[in-house]
Amino acid sequence: MMIKLLVLFLFFQISVSEIFFEERFDDGWRSRWVISDWKRSEGKAGYFKHTAGKWHGDPDDKGIQTHTDARHYAISAKIPEFSNKNRTLVVQYSIRFEQDIECGGGYIKLLSAYVNQKKFGGDAPYSLMFGPDICGTQKKHLHVILSYQGQNYPIKKELECETDKLTHFYTFILRPDASYSILIDNRERDSGSMYTDWDILPPRKIKAVNAKKPADWDDREYIDDPNAVKPEGYDSIPKEIPDPKAKKPDNWDEDEDGLWKPPKIPNPAYKGLWRPKRIKNPNYKGKWKIPYIDNPEFEDDPDLYVLKPIKYVGIEVWQVKAGSVYDNILICDDPAYAKQVVEEVLSNREVCSSSFVFTTVQ
Repeated sequence: MMIKLLVLFLFFQISVSEIFFEERFDDGWRSRWVISDWKRSEGKAGYFKHTAGKWHGDPDDKGIQTHTDARHYAISAKIPEFSNKNRTLVVQYSIRFEQDIECGGGYIKLLSAYVNQKKFGGDAPYSLMFGPDICGTQKKHLHVILSYQGQNYPIKKELECETDKLTHFYTFILRPDASYSILIDNRERDSGSMYTDWDILPPRKIKAVNAKKPADWDDREYIDDPNAVKPEGYDSIPKEIPDPKAKKPDNWDEDEDGLWKPPKIPNPAYKGLWRPKRIKNPNYKGKWKIPYIDNPEFEDDPDLYVLKPIKYVGIEVWQVKAGSVYDNILICDDPAYAKQVVEEVLSNREVCSSSFVFTTVQ
């Protein structure tokens, strides 16, 4: 009976999950995507190649690759409009930087307002921007920018993306409690809350800047032992003593040289200035910290996590050197399915790569 209930529960979970958009870039991909003419009249627009790239595990597993250096790239797909209200949002895709990118983006965007797809470009408002942005050896940033009431808010954390030439999956999960997770290749890179990691709302708590440490607050972790007693005669022990092994020189003339005295050496019995031993302070209350109080300017928004209804997914980047392969774009509400996709794609590539090596050796 328990097994049947478990099967029904799992079936129910699978049946209620929803895939809003999934793109593996098979041969029919052009019917779903519109390449923008943005920057084309200026001669600054690049185009995408449908290819598995140079270093693939499976030649049939194709994506779209940026082509021609020093260009803007803009492409978008319309998706059935949906809202993430009261549901988990999962945004995931893979990218491989086959080129020495030098400087350029590798992110994707979710858009909510109407978009003229033939004119889609960098000025189009978006609800989410997520993914790598690399420039030189210093900047290898992972963007997570959310739009709230028409304003864009970048995550406050300094997140780093991958910079090698391998395929990597980037996953962003946003939950109805406003918590989030960021995964790279199914491994959690970071997590937290929209309340604390974006400057969207004022903080719930603020420091009570006028607070003062109470007069009776004891923040001494150790104190002198009040019961310690200085040993009798301790202060009479000299710091130096005459060297008992010293001998008066044979040619010492007291009439001329004065009374001979042996040189002084450190006294092994001398222990320095007496100090009582230190003990744990029984009244220690810890280091005093300024307390936090409720922020009078904070006003909660239970829909903080809710993006405007999503209508499009887009890629809009600038690259000094082209060659990035986008693939496996997924927008759904089921983190388990997203994880399964990553495992499936990466495992298939490992199998194909192994077969290729074996065939070559033969």
